[in-house]
Amino acid sequence: MSKNRLEAFSDGVLAIVITIMVLELVPPDGAQFSDLWALAPVFGSYVLSFANLAIWWNNHHHLFQAVRVVDGRVLWANMLLLFCLSLLPFATAWMGAEAFAGPPVALYGIVLLAAAIAYFTLVRTLIAIQPDDAPLAVAIGNDAKGKISPLLYALAITTALLAPWVSMVLYVSVSLIWIVPDTRIERRIAR
Repeated sequence: MSKNRLEAFSDGVLAIVITIMVLELVPPDGAQFSDLWALAPVFGSYVLSFANLAIWWNNHHHLFQAVRVVDGRVLWANMLLLFCLSLLPFATAWMGAEAFAGPPVALYGIVLLAAAIAYFTLVRTLIAIQPDDAPLAVAIGNDAKGKISPLLYALAITTALLAPWVSMVLYVSVSLIWIVPDTRIERRIAR
């Protein structure tokens, strides 16, 4: 299978995940703008999840720019990532419906942690099969972002039951870390 087909499939799955998430946005019962306030947690969780999915998609696309070959292990590692991300609409809906209560915020973090581990696995699987002259391994380097993100997610999960808003700050912090894809990949490809 070509890497282009894997990317196209991944794009389609993420588009469906985003579509499922937006279907959870149900209009308010009233006809006044003030009626929208009751939906603030639902909309807030949607915005956070949409941003996270956009960041995952952007980094996934960026990663595959430096990839030359894929194999069956890569396909399965990618499917694991897509599976984890497909759980995001459920966690998002619960977190929004329960106004960022501790258990839903913890579950949201569990889904993000699972996706981070799956992404890390995908990166390592890709590096293992690339030709020696492929830019991926050098571009990834020690993968500090890939190592610190799961730690921050784990901290957020353990904090969620006591201080869900601290957990939300940690989730946003990880998003901010990843909002700009690794520029080393671009520099290596440009050479």
